[in-house]
Amino acid sequence: MFLKEHRQIALHVACGDITDVALENNTLIINIEDGMMLNLLTEGKREIESALRWQGLDFNVAINVKKIKKSPSEKDIEKLKEIFGEKLKIKGGYNGI
Repeated sequence: MFLKEHRQIALHVACGDITDVALENNTLIINIEDGMMLNLLTEGKREIESALRWQGLDFNVAINVKKIKKSPSEKDIEKLKEIFGEKLKIKGGYNGI
């Protein structure tokens, strides 16, 4: 509610999508993968801390970017790309590399 009242609508919506958090000492750790979300949360970190204080919670906020694990097939394709470079043509909708 605090973020909506302070015209931080995008941040309010982004916070609604946060599902992976942890509390460590006096820090709320937000774990995310999305780059766009990273920018929004990093820029709005102070507002998030203010919203927490408004609710009586005195936490610092830390943003943690999780590394996305690659599947075995993605690792294999990367290795083949290293070996064959541009000569390798991949069919089937693979968007990586």
